[in-house]
Formats: sequence, structure tokens, C-alpha cells
Amino acid sequence: MHDVLVTTIVFLHAHPDDESTQTSGSMARASAGGDRVVVVYATNGDHGEAPDDLGAGETVADRRHTEAEASARATGTQRVAWLGYADSGMAGWEQNDAPDALHAADLDEAARRLATILDEEDADVLVGYDWHGNYGHPDHIQVHRIAHRAAELAARSPRLLESTMNRDQLRRSRQARLDAGEETDFDPDAPMDDGNPLGTPEAEISWQVDVSAYLAQRRRSVEAHRSQKTDTAWILDMPEEVFALGFAREWYIEPGRSEPMREGWPFRPPS
Repeated sequence: MHDVLVTTIVFLHAHPDDESTQTSGSMARASAGGDRVVVVYATNGDHGEAPDDLGAGETVADRRHTEAEASARATGTQRVAWLGYADSGMAGWEQNDAPDALHAADLDEAARRLATILDEEDADVLVGYDWHGNYGHPDHIQVHRIAHRAAELAARSPRLLESTMNRDQLRRSRQARLDAGEETDFDPDAPMDDGNPLGTPEAEISWQVDVSAYLAQRRRSVEAHRSQKTDTAWILDMPEEVFALGFAREWYIEPGRSEPMREGWPFRPPS
């Protein structure tokens, strides 16, 4: 068993680049504090954007593996692991039902793959996604299911957290832009891929985590995934002060916790 003073935290993400916008601040903060951080990608992200500079014989999945390693260096993540599934594409794509797609995977089989990593790491904490993966992507929803089942299958059940987006904070940010005379098409209350609004109401969130001291690492993590221009370019174009407003906090649900949201650091084993 690892030193009890060191917490081992496993972050499960659907695709390489999801960590950069969702949990990279917590990953960097944990690493800087001496904890062991492991990121597990459920898919290889092969339905992402194909960059113009792919080398001879290089695939999109190859590039995204390379970018995932670069992101890990930015956040201080010590291990990058893969469950080995193919990207399922967006909701309704025919790739959703491909035999090797995460969306079509047997839940127990996928959870056993993750539980094996949890056991190898003797993990204290496992981070997945909220019930609809923030915006209804089939792979994100499957990540939620896999994380919960893997926590049950692991030899030592880890503390389980769900990464989410604070819908009320996003709504306040949108209103502030409108009040300032800016135009925006972004509306967190609009139906996302699964017909539900974005993220989670603040009243259902357990933890707000301050990662304001790790904005540089967060930006480098996003930049590592530069091949995915649609998802990253607009973020990297943000002025520093705007980036700070959007990325200084991260939010987590702790299943079974009923107390109001509090600011703190939930990445410790259950007492």
C-alpha cells in the first residue's frame, strides 16, 4: 500500500482533451501538493479533428495520444492510461453503435478495465462525470456509468466524485455579458445533446474547488490539445482576465452528500 500521506487520485475522462477544460486545475493542484495523479481516457478520440500536419502513417488517435502525454506534463500527472475503446462520436451518429465504441461497450467489462487500474494504483479517489456527462455526449454518459460500477468492483472502494459544470454560475456569467451590452448565443439553459440544460444546478453541487493558482497549467493543458481547434482555439484566444474568470474554479458532486455546496478540497480518502 502506498504512503498514507500521499493520496492517489484517478481521473476518468471520455476523450483526450476533456481533462484540460474540466479537471486540469485540480490535477495540477493535487500534483503540486505531492499527491499521485493518474488520468484514464476511456476512448482514443479518433473521431476528433484531423490536423493538417499528420505525419506519414500517423492517425488522429496517434496524435491525440501524444497530446495527452503533453497535457500530463503540463499538469504534473504521473500516469496516463487508456481503456482501449473507440470514440463513439456525437449523439445520434452511426458510430455510436460500432462494436468497439465506448457507447456500445458492455458496462461490466469496461468497469473491470477501470477497476484493474484502480487496484494497480490502490486508488483513494476516483473522479468521473455527472449523470448526463455535462451535456449529453454518449461517451460522457458512459463514463458516469463506468466510474460508478468500477468503484463497486475495485478491491478497495475509492471516494467517488463527479466532475460537473455550475449551471447557475454559467447563467450569471451570461447575464453579466448581456448587461455589458455584449451579444452571445451561449445559453446554459438551452437543451444540449440529450435535451437537458448544461451541467448541474448549484444546489446539487457538493464542492467548489479553487484552482486560481494553477491557471498557467490549465492553459498549457488546453494548448497541448492544439489539434482540436474547434474546442481549443477560442479558449486560447481568451485574454488572461477572461480565462481566469472562466477557469479559476472547478465543481464536483459527491454522491450521497446532501450538504450545501462548499469551497474546499475533496480529494482525500473517506475518513
